[in-house]
Amino acid sequence: MRIGDLAAVSGVTTKTLRFYEQAGLLPAPPRTAGGYRDYPQQSVQRLAFIRDAQGAGLSLAEIRSVLALRDAGASPCAHVTALVGRHLQDIDRRLAELRATKRILKGLAERAAATDPADCTDAEVCRILTGAISRVDGGQ
Repeated sequence: MRIGDLAAVSGVTTKTLRFYEQAGLLPAPPRTAGGYRDYPQQSVQRLAFIRDAQGAGLSLAEIRSVLALRDAGASPCAHVTALVGRHLQDIDRRLAELRATKRILKGLAERAAATDPADCTDAEVCRILTGAISRVDGGQ
């Protein structure tokens, strides 16, 4: 299957296919006598896997590591389980950070609503934001 056909079937551009080849995600296909790439049918399934893995939040490097295990004949299940676990921990950490930021912003919104612009001085850049984290979040 030529690169244009694979691109059409898989929903990615020919530029993406070349990038995936260069990045080690897609094996370089054999070439026709005319020098055209001749992708095997299983490339469609491999590209679907790459898309699904990206949708799950895996980086291209992580996807490459999973594919390398499979290409070597090993089952990547334990590796994928570890990757998923790390991503879940990262999401939990980011959610905690977002909750803390939300608390700070709520406090700032309350301060903003209670701030009279006439009380601001030239020495302050913005009374609402000055010392915001230590006042709103207890300095943590």
